[in-house]
Amino acid sequence: MQLGFTFSLLLASLLVLLSGVEAAPTKRSGLVTLPLKRITQTRSDLHPQLLQQHINRGLKRYARMTGRDEPSALELRANLHKRLYIPAEGRPGPRRVNSKRFNRHGSKGTQAATSASSATSTGSAAGSGAGFSEIDLEAEDNGGLTDANPPTAANSLGLDIEAYDVGYIATVQMGTPPQDFKLLMDSGSADLWVGGEQCQSTEGGNCGNHTFLGNQSSSSFVDLGSQFQVTYGSGAVQGDIVTDNINVAGLALNNHTFGVATVETDDFADDSVPFDGLMGLAQSTLSEQGVLTPVESLAQAGLISDAITSFKISRLADQKNDGEVTFGGLDPTKFDAATLTTFNNVNTEGFWEGAMSTVSVNGQDLGLQGRTAILDTGTTLIIAPDADAAAVHQAIPGAQSDGQGGFTLPCTTNASVALTFSGQQFAIDTRDLLFSPVDPTNLTGDCVSGISSGQIGAATEWLVGDVFLKNAYFSTDVGKNQISLAKLV
Repeated sequence: MQLGFTFSLLLASLLVLLSGVEAAPTKRSGLVTLPLKRITQTRSDLHPQLLQQHINRGLKRYARMTGRDEPSALELRANLHKRLYIPAEGRPGPRRVNSKRFNRHGSKGTQAATSASSATSTGSAAGSGAGFSEIDLEAEDNGGLTDANPPTAANSLGLDIEAYDVGYIATVQMGTPPQDFKLLMDSGSADLWVGGEQCQSTEGGNCGNHTFLGNQSSSSFVDLGSQFQVTYGSGAVQGDIVTDNINVAGLALNNHTFGVATVETDDFADDSVPFDGLMGLAQSTLSEQGVLTPVESLAQAGLISDAITSFKISRLADQKNDGEVTFGGLDPTKFDAATLTTFNNVNTEGFWEGAMSTVSVNGQDLGLQGRTAILDTGTTLIIAPDADAAAVHQAIPGAQSDGQGGFTLPCTTNASVALTFSGQQFAIDTRDLLFSPVDPTNLTGDCVSGISSGQIGAATEWLVGDVFLKNAYFSTDVGKNQISLAKLV
């Protein structure tokens, strides 16, 4: 399909760049849970550029959230160029840019990687200061799938984990006869799409070894004759708006309206990408397709009691394999009910944003009152305003700025960073502060911090991704426009 001139320029730029009332329902009969599979950015010693890719993605997300102009391709490219040299104590010299956020090929020849069995005994534990987890390092290098334990809760499915702690995937059925589609679960967008049978990559050729949907594979597939396009911080898609039958954890949602991509950037089309599409779980006011999200449709159809989506995002290094996304309510087996707090969504665009009253390091209140945090499962890092990110790292012994918005900190740090929402404090596991080791052969040296700075709008607004969300049960309620958080069990 011929791309419009503006969209073509956008795709070309992307390629150059790198491409609350109690929220629990009164009835559990409408509770539905899907499994999540974990995806990763594979190991590379190109970490300055890799970090900037995540920062750039957050900056673009935030601009779209707030209605501001997105950073230009030139600005984002300049951000990357400034990271051609890694921080002091690292290995100096120019670095080649990693072209794909969702690269699954891995880095060959990294000697620090070990088998999962040996890493289990040597990987760092929560707050132990033992260094970067060898389990995570191996997953960064080699990817791989960790099978889920059998589910223990009603209306739940077990999770498989792929690689380490960057994104989360659920499997749904689509079409007639039904096919399994792996979908990235994203609370920071509001469109559902999968690749279409005629999908083409902007790099040339088809859209890889994924599962596709169309009238050749589904007798219930109907093309509505209109188009959509969605741009993410790490890729873009364009395609057709269609209807077809989908099945979400055993709930049949027939004639649902969503998109099939006819054009994908390589961030989605590459063979190494382990998902077939994306399910946006923000509010449908954000939908580029102008349709209800699946959770809203399930509630409207009476298949679930409320349009509630709940996330338990697991951590590979814990070896529990118990992540889930739940539609229609909360899974009480995943969190401490005494810690459940519910608060209003303050974002008027449809994203999930709450008031964050304090930020502390090692029990010290940093005085950052009046902040808000956008909670986004589709963002890996925490991106804070420049002054706030600097204040956090100044309170962590041994942390250093790289002068470009990123920070390093000792891989052996015991620092406890905590965010407070509605009077409840949530500490971030020390391991989650360690984004990647500067030197993969020295897991007790310096690590790139999982908290970065970025010009994301007002000086009081943060973009809070999986670095934090792995440490809390996270639930959203469209009908009440509220967010809930609780401590995990």
